[in-house]
Amino acid sequence: MDEKIQQVFKPADLSAYSFKQRFLIRFADWAFFLLIKFIGKTVKIETEGAENYEAVERAGKLPIICFWHNRIFLGTFFHRNRRIVVITSQSFDGEYIARFIQRFGYGAVRGSSTRGGVGALVEMIRLMKNGLATSFSIDGPKGPRYIAKSGACLLAKKTGNPMLPFLVEAEKFWTIKSWDRLQIPKPFTRARFFHAAPIYVERNATDEEIEKKREELQASLDDLVERGKRWRESLETV
Repeated sequence: MDEKIQQVFKPADLSAYSFKQRFLIRFADWAFFLLIKFIGKTVKIETEGAENYEAVERAGKLPIICFWHNRIFLGTFFHRNRRIVVITSQSFDGEYIARFIQRFGYGAVRGSSTRGGVGALVEMIRLMKNGLATSFSIDGPKGPRYIAKSGACLLAKKTGNPMLPFLVEAEKFWTIKSWDRLQIPKPFTRARFFHAAPIYVERNATDEEIEKKREELQASLDDLVERGKRWRESLETV
């Protein structure tokens, strides 16, 4: 693997930040890493739809994993150590996020829907062509919540790899008062991981066809949310 590809798995230089900022970045990096690792190891995991993930591999393709931003906590733990590349924002928060996800074996590309988005997408295309899977918090980084954006569709078009809708549903969790209502699973809870059918985008897809694929992705993720709710409600009746 060439040096440029290896770079996305290595922490960035912090020399542009002040001493206080460097301290806070390193502190947040380790705090989130240890918290996610601790809770993740206690959760009792079930899976549904693993055959969809396997179908992508059998087809000789790489998944573009798409999920809602508020499920990122346990999703990060579940997909660890698979050399999956994600986009992190070009910001102070993006720096410590990049660092703790790299500790879980992810690669980090800088950019977002508001800053550096085109360059980040071009880099994701290059990395997929070099054999790396990717992942999108599809309504991030700032919402609106549960509204899919089109970046993953464009990546699917350019690479020929399918989008793979994903959801994690925890039985018991805390909800943070953020724009996405981030879910933090409670230790020792149960959780079910759902993978829906892969969604392909034709290489010659028009803008109108890409929008239809975005709507298909939206519908698939909405369905996973409902399936997750039904699963959690079924536990309450046992």
